[in-house]
Amino acid sequence: MMRSKLFVPGVRPELFDKALAGAADALSIDLEDAVPEERKASARDLVQAFVTSDAARSAVKLIIVRVNALGTPHFEADLQAVARPGLALLNLPKPESADDVRMAVAALERAERANGVDQPIRLLLNIETPKALRAVAAIAAAHPRVAGLQLGLGDLFAPHGIARRDAANVHAVMFAVRMAAAEAGVFAVDGAFADVADAEGYRAEARMAQRLGFAGKSCIHPSQVALAHEVFRPGGEEIEHARRVVEAARAAAAQGRGAFLVDGRMIDLPFLRRAEALLAAAEASADPP
Repeated sequence: MMRSKLFVPGVRPELFDKALAGAADALSIDLEDAVPEERKASARDLVQAFVTSDAARSAVKLIIVRVNALGTPHFEADLQAVARPGLALLNLPKPESADDVRMAVAALERAERANGVDQPIRLLLNIETPKALRAVAAIAAAHPRVAGLQLGLGDLFAPHGIARRDAANVHAVMFAVRMAAAEAGVFAVDGAFADVADAEGYRAEARMAQRLGFAGKSCIHPSQVALAHEVFRPGGEEIEHARRVVEAARAAAAQGRGAFLVDGRMIDLPFLRRAEALLAAAEASADPP
């Protein structure tokens, strides 16, 4: 479950533990846009320390790291730093083709071998350029490591003068990304909404994403987390899926297996923890879904 995904700048280590203790379902520690060029190396060290910490490795939340894009001077170094045991997802910005995805996977595999990672780290791919949108179905299906797609409307719209506040523009792109995700059998998560003061604008965009079957929405401020949870409140189908995950985990443990399939999808420890958390929240609620 990823109703909310909170971006945390990789250059702000004082926020890491605070975000970990917060309400967001997932944390996306950012080494890309949130980090100025002169601080890339120091941020990389800070994020490496966080993802290898006991707190991060034992967290119920999904831990995601957004690295710098393929082809930048920082991409390989980012992977070497953060491709560590326990990392749930690697967020790759600006892939524009299936070949880009496969090149990123090859680099990730090298980093995993160097760092002793035995559970393959999966990819969350940003769709945020016109070329990527045109190739989105091929990108989504490029490799089994692809777990999901993330929409980046700011990068996609602003440079080309496309109005973000026009619901028709937003819906057209959301629909294309969601259909590509559905064809590939991966999830889709909506991107950020920059106007933190506009709660109703955030809700409206989140509701559109929810109606199209997106898993959740990104947040750039903790105040947006509650809005995402309000819109993406889990229903009975999600709770039933979580029950199947937990039951399958018990069966896998009895057979000595660490990863297993549920509904045709690979489930490993971070996703099992989220399923357990969802069931605990539903049981504790006075008004369960």
